[in-house]
Amino acid sequence: MTITRTLVRGVGGYLPQRILTNQELEKTVDTSHEWIVQRTGIEQRHVAAEGEFTSDLATHAAKRALASAKMSIEDIDLIIVATTTPDLTFPATAALVQNKLGMSHGIAFDMQAVCSGFVYAMATADSYLKNGLAKRALVIGAETATRILDWEDRTTCVLFGDGAGAVVVEAVQLDEGAPEQGILASRLRSDGTQWEKLYTDGGVSTTGTNGHVRMQGKEVFRHAVGMITDVVDGVLADAGYTADQLDWFVPHQANRRIIDGAGKKVGIPPEKVIITVNKHANTSAASVPMALNEAVADGRIKPGDLVMLEAMGGGFTWGATLIRWTD
Repeated sequence: MTITRTLVRGVGGYLPQRILTNQELEKTVDTSHEWIVQRTGIEQRHVAAEGEFTSDLATHAAKRALASAKMSIEDIDLIIVATTTPDLTFPATAALVQNKLGMSHGIAFDMQAVCSGFVYAMATADSYLKNGLAKRALVIGAETATRILDWEDRTTCVLFGDGAGAVVVEAVQLDEGAPEQGILASRLRSDGTQWEKLYTDGGVSTTGTNGHVRMQGKEVFRHAVGMITDVVDGVLADAGYTADQLDWFVPHQANRRIIDGAGKKVGIPPEKVIITVNKHANTSAASVPMALNEAVADGRIKPGDLVMLEAMGGGFTWGATLIRWTD
């Protein structure tokens, strides 16, 4: 007897060249480097160049993930792009990435769950692969979040950056009793009654514009730690583990205080938490795969490690995925 597991085969990331520091923001809005770092942990963020789109960032990250997996685009039959900042209203950014990668077969679609998008996309890809709808997938989180910011609103414009991260996942048949591998469990949640706490004030069918990010910061912080703890504890219980058995915690990189608070409440020591928010700021759906890519590239995450991914975003949406890392 065999079971189907979704294994991560490769990871990749991409950051735009331009870096925007806190000191530069001090010149345009009423803020300071010290204030931003104290409240968020952010020191800088990357900003996409003029003419550089979400699909471009996603394509760069995808190519690096394919190289990491030692695969070509011909090996892929599913592309999911998690994004809140698509190139166009339609077609899906995933279809544009599919075209830029030279792929005309398979399936490509976008996932919109704001900052939770990559975790949602991973759970979706896992379901597609386990149900035989695809064999190998590119799962990408990509954002040009700086393009939906009000640069006069100091409460939001200091928080976000641009970037992309990607993974290649593959469905594998494992014999009963084989060593544990791949995605072990996921939990996804949403609560639309909370939408006004984090949203954009525009959209296609309301204003005909993209709008800007609006946030009730204290309310988001108040909900975040509890929501994160809810899904992390649930996923650990589903897979039969406890927090002290985790090797690595890869959270959404929104705010250092939220990350620290969630880690403490779940019972994960700081040395097991991957932090990139200081360098990248909040890149929404791209933040988890970018942090994951960095931790794999520098050798912290190794084969056999138990890795928890977690995110929470507007909607509210939140979710977590537990992975037994493989070669």
